[in-house]
Amino acid sequence: QLHLMESGGGLVQPGGSLRLSCAASGSSLAYSRIGWFRQAPGKEREVLSCLSNLDGRLHYVDSVKGRFTFSRDTAKNTVYLQMDSLKPEDTGVYYCAADPNVQTNCLILAYEHWGQGTQVTVSS
Repeated sequence: QLHLMESGGGLVQPGGSLRLSCAASGSSLAYSRIGWFRQAPGKEREVLSCLSNLDGRLHYVDSVKGRFTFSRDTAKNTVYLQMDSLKPEDTGVYYCAADPNVQTNCLILAYEHWGQGTQVTVSS
């Protein structure tokens, strides 16, 4: 059974940076599509970025494109989300998720395995 655990959240000032980690155990992430998500206070969970297991490409939603970078360390079975130029509206709980099923579009919420989330607060 795949288990995911996020870390790296915290309090950061506007314009600052954070790097989130998502460590997997129990199974390899190598053949899964993997996504990063955010749930802001009072809002629904949204997808931010994903790594497709159809073509191996990275995808970003417009709100984070150019500021967030998804990366993977296959040897460590870990993925990362580097977040730069953070804004107050980036505040929320960040989740990673993985699913072995192939989808033509990985920027979706339908993922099988989820981490517990890590809080990111952007405030001065």
